[in-house]
Amino acid sequence: MPCYRCGARQTDPVRGASPWQRGVRDESQVLVCPDCQRLHDLDLDSCATCGSRTLICRLGEVECRACGAVRTARAPETVRTATVAAPPGLAAEVEAALNRVLGRA
Repeated sequence: MPCYRCGARQTDPVRGASPWQRGVRDESQVLVCPDCQRLHDLDLDSCATCGSRTLICRLGEVECRACGAVRTARAPETVRTATVAAPPGLAAEVEAALNRVLGRA
């Protein structure tokens, strides 16, 4: 999953905690790259109970990691979708990776 703001993709992680941040935006789980995290306005959803932006979205629920509040996510038809264009060359990179893994010439 790419960064929702700039479209950057994660690379293979090194040991330890990931520098990427998870968040919820418009009822969808998103990732934020380290560069975009430096921006002050990430436009992420916040908890209605405590105001924290450390939310996760799963199985139709949004949970606050700070206070534990859980709420039902809105229905998908009421959520506006944000699209991020795939970075140039992504299809070629995926094809090359599949060829390596599957042993194709």
